[in-house]
Amino acid sequence: MARTLVESEITTPKARSKLTARPEPYWRGIDPDVHLGYRRGARGGRWVARWRGADGGYSYETLATADDAIRADGSGTLSYAQAVTRIRELVAARRADEAAAAAGPVLTIARAVEDYIAEREARGTDRKRDARSRLTKHVLGAPLAEVPLHRLVEKDLTRWRTALSEGLAHGSVRRTVNDLKAALNGAARAHRDRLPAHIAIVVKNGLATPQAVAPVAREAQVLGDEEVRAIIRTAREIDAEDDWGGDLVRLVVVLAATGARFSQIARMTVGDVIDGRLLVPTSRKGRGVKQRARVAVRVGRDVLDELAPVVTGRSSAAPLLERWRWRQTGVATWVKDRRGPWTSAAELTRPWGLIREKAELPAGTVAYALRHSSIVRGLRAGLPVRLVAALHDTSSAMIEAHYSAFVVDALDDLAAAAVVPLVAPPAGVVPITRGRKRKKTT
Repeated sequence: MARTLVESEITTPKARSKLTARPEPYWRGIDPDVHLGYRRGARGGRWVARWRGADGGYSYETLATADDAIRADGSGTLSYAQAVTRIRELVAARRADEAAAAAGPVLTIARAVEDYIAEREARGTDRKRDARSRLTKHVLGAPLAEVPLHRLVEKDLTRWRTALSEGLAHGSVRRTVNDLKAALNGAARAHRDRLPAHIAIVVKNGLATPQAVAPVAREAQVLGDEEVRAIIRTAREIDAEDDWGGDLVRLVVVLAATGARFSQIARMTVGDVIDGRLLVPTSRKGRGVKQRARVAVRVGRDVLDELAPVVTGRSSAAPLLERWRWRQTGVATWVKDRRGPWTSAAELTRPWGLIREKAELPAGTVAYALRHSSIVRGLRAGLPVRLVAALHDTSSAMIEAHYSAFVVDALDDLAAAAVVPLVAPPAGVVPITRGRKRKKTT
């Protein structure tokens, strides 16, 4: 028969000073089967935790020094109230560990990431190798990988994200964070019976983008129409020099004309060129089923003429944009082997570097600048924000957040165009008209 716990007065330093030093702690009940102990020594005492485990036996663990002679700091020295908070956190963590171990192999962030990579590769998602490379380098190779999911806290994720941002481009940080977020959310759904209910909130808050570094469309990445034409001319020259057979310039033309992402352009088929429009597949971002499978983008005759060689006489289901795959036949000899669709934005890295250098673009200008430029071109033309967002497969909120300066300028221009003279000039006063000369009187 279990003994009745004898409660001891250990809540204040004064009360604890009256206790006799002894090896056995003085106990006080905190929660059912959870007791906070105070072990009195010759020069002060320590807080001790005791709780009953699933096997019916007690576990013990020393918490910290009691604030008998030193002011409590919430870390190494605790007051009674702080010790109560600490023991509850400790017991909850230890019991969660026991439950996780009893349910099978402990689920860690590494396990969640590995399952996510396997699922992506099985699904055949575009850029799957890029995701594997990013996650292997920045997550599986970091201390975060060993953190059990049931013990994951926001601080673990924010600490990892802060370290990731040091020396890594913002776009790379965003893609890596999004991949990790998808992996953790997927694990939370797949193992909801083994993980805490609040894990989704931990992931959301821990990986939230700091407001101060929210991405915006940089002025240097927004190109004028003449700069875009220069890029296409340069792409045509490099296409000819490096024997691309028109594949490179066609890709650049479609990126510039639609403002779409590379991953969308790569999935276009011959049948997507119809009636002066390009039907651009919607992105695979997000989890839901999108209402539209394609976005119809109006393009000019010049773009259609550029695509004519790869449209005429081909099956409507064939990939619209392809490129040659080369095979090495000698130490420094390569020959064209077969044609296939573009698969990864990394394939554009080298030729884009040549284009940027030869077209004398600002250092750091990326191919994504064609998307920025297309969006800004629509805003400056006075198109409604909703229409610009729809044509570029994004939301009005994203346009307003990242292109706010251009939205304001476009609205200001529209407002200025709506201004009309309202005050009639006084009698006998001839208004000055710009651009016209007054007749001389004789």
